[in-house]
Amino acid sequence: MDPNVKLNTFFKTNTDDLKCNYLCIETIGSGSFGTVFKAKCQDTNEIVAIKKVFQDRKYKNRELQILNELNHQNVIKIRKYYYTTSSDEQVINHSTNGDDLYLNIVMDYIPDSLSRMIRNYSKSNKEIPEIIIKLISFQLLRAIAYIRSIGICHRDIKPQNILIDQDTVIVKLCDFGSAKVLIRGESNVAYICSRYYRAPELIFNSTDYTTNIDTWSIGCVIAELVLGDPIFKGESSIEQLVEIIKLLGTPSKKQIRAMNPDYNEYKFPIIKCFTLSSLYKNFSNSSPEFIDLISKLLVYNPEKRLSPLVALTHPFFDEIRKLNEYGDKYTYLFDTLFYFSKDEKLDNEDLIRKIVPSWYQEIPIFKI
Repeated sequence: MDPNVKLNTFFKTNTDDLKCNYLCIETIGSGSFGTVFKAKCQDTNEIVAIKKVFQDRKYKNRELQILNELNHQNVIKIRKYYYTTSSDEQVINHSTNGDDLYLNIVMDYIPDSLSRMIRNYSKSNKEIPEIIIKLISFQLLRAIAYIRSIGICHRDIKPQNILIDQDTVIVKLCDFGSAKVLIRGESNVAYICSRYYRAPELIFNSTDYTTNIDTWSIGCVIAELVLGDPIFKGESSIEQLVEIIKLLGTPSKKQIRAMNPDYNEYKFPIIKCFTLSSLYKNFSNSSPEFIDLISKLLVYNPEKRLSPLVALTHPFFDEIRKLNEYGDKYTYLFDTLFYFSKDEKLDNEDLIRKIVPSWYQEIPIFKI
């Protein structure tokens, strides 16, 4: 792609029409969801990411609606959005134009993905340092604690949809193209989420699932940080379930009913199981606390999975609460890790005080 191609010359805010030129640097992602470009704003020289997706004129874009609601340090932030057409004409009143319409979402640019980071460590036969695993996992749990507090289920959490600046270890959850506000009693599609990270209730065709499917996915991602490969890697839905059974054992009728009360098939093959401890025995960066955390996130019964907020109090993260003992090394991360804003709508003050170290609670910025 020609780096001098103009992706747009116009964007429309809610209040003003402003001019802005973006130059495409490279395509950094593409698929059925659309295309993501790395681009440079000509007016400010800032590097941004622009996600371009087809927009059906009959419907509002759910991802855009959700992104406009999000405000958290561990979630990708929308900057602007604008519309273009297939003929690259700029659109203000798109109902009068017959060309295909595209929504362009301008977001912060983060240089790397967690998927690429894991792959690079694995290729070089290196283990991700345990403190880095803890910092990443802590931020991921904060991200889903936040989105579930405002009723949003991501529904496609995987390393490819997690951005990371490896210099700062700051993590941001991205790609809300499959996200939805779940309403109790309202049916949802079961065929959602990438297979390796799909919660078992989805494999059991549940359409009445909760945000706990995100908790399962996060558990899979954290498990992969040590393994360097997905913990459950089936080539089909059935094989995926077999891989889960190998580790968690055959689900009981009670567990199946908890995942999907309408599921009536209870016959499963007898499979020799192994334990988390045996799976991780050759990895020096897998402590007993790490294995215990994984075992409480990857649970058949969705309601018995450790909630993201409670998970942040787990002993695995005690070292995070002692970052002040590292000198100036992680000072820049303190507010990212421990600041809880009112936007997070978390009303359990006792729990937050367990998450946040006492030394940070004495800093004036600390709020609940």
